[in-house]
Amino acid sequence: MPHLHELPCVALYWDFENLHAGLVEARAGEGHYAKPDVRFKLQEPLVDVAAVTAAAIAEGPLAIHRAYCNWQFFSRYRDALMQAGMDLVQMFPPGGAAKNGADIRLSLDVLEDLARLPHIRTVVVVGGDSDFLPLAQKVHAAGRRLVGVGTRPNTNRHWAGSCDAFLWYEDLAGGAAAEPAAGG
Repeated sequence: MPHLHELPCVALYWDFENLHAGLVEARAGEGHYAKPDVRFKLQEPLVDVAAVTAAAIAEGPLAIHRAYCNWQFFSRYRDALMQAGMDLVQMFPPGGAAKNGADIRLSLDVLEDLARLPHIRTVVVVGGDSDFLPLAQKVHAAGRRLVGVGTRPNTNRHWAGSCDAFLWYEDLAGGAAAEPAAGG
């Protein structure tokens, strides 16, 4: 039986708040999530963690499963996150309008992981931002496969087009973009 490091493995990285915000806006309207009284409070679980994780596992065995978010507002996802065995990276935004901290940290971690872990053959990035375009170029330059996951209304078309494959969250979650998280 081959060891995990001999198999072509998958690394799954989530810009978790990006996906959650897109689902909130699909339910409540554009701009709703950006309001401080919405964003900086305990969040209802909307992301189907199990469905996205299953899609990544369909690409190969998971070697890395990491998500970036300001987790202080996402405790209601606890069971789904634990069931998925996710490595949670705490992001403390420096201000109410702070953006891109998770994008930058996620991108740096992907590049570092690819440099030191040659068995990672496929990178899956959950997020719809055009900020990931340079990451796509670097992943391809490293000779790795890139799969993106995002919501239809919130995914930049250039980012989706830069991926070797792009999976729409709505399809993975059974067509319902705002169903409760699967706990297990």
